[in-house]
Amino acid sequence: MLEVGRTRAAKRGHQAQLDFVEANAEELPLPNGMFDGYSIAFGIRNVPRIERALSEARRVLKIGGRFLCLEFSNVDVPGLDKIYDLFSFQVIPRIGEAVTGDREAYQYLVESIRKFPKPKAFASMIETAGFRRVSFTAMTGGVVALHSGWKL
Repeated sequence: MLEVGRTRAAKRGHQAQLDFVEANAEELPLPNGMFDGYSIAFGIRNVPRIERALSEARRVLKIGGRFLCLEFSNVDVPGLDKIYDLFSFQVIPRIGEAVTGDREAYQYLVESIRKFPKPKAFASMIETAGFRRVSFTAMTGGVVALHSGWKL
């Protein structure tokens, strides 16, 4: 993904303004208060110590910086929840196996989504990490949620 980012940045003429760093979200090799924004999409549920990653996100943000996290969530539309569960557990692993030969990775994907904290609980974790004005917006019937918090 870093190589994809580098390629896209170069195509848009932004390679000189961006540094791409591969790092552990729980121990970022970055100075305190350096960034205006921190975003993570579909990744925080794979971090072993989510609380530590949230603390690191806050640490590297400037005062007034914003944390954004897009993550799979819990479907909140009656009827769609049952269809989504059926699709997730019966179809996604089979498609993954057919395309990549790795059913287990796609089984893990759907199981990790179910184990991730519900939106209110995750918002509470963000607040506990020291963020303020924490909110979340469910999208696509709750399939995903966008979480937000500010370092104030």
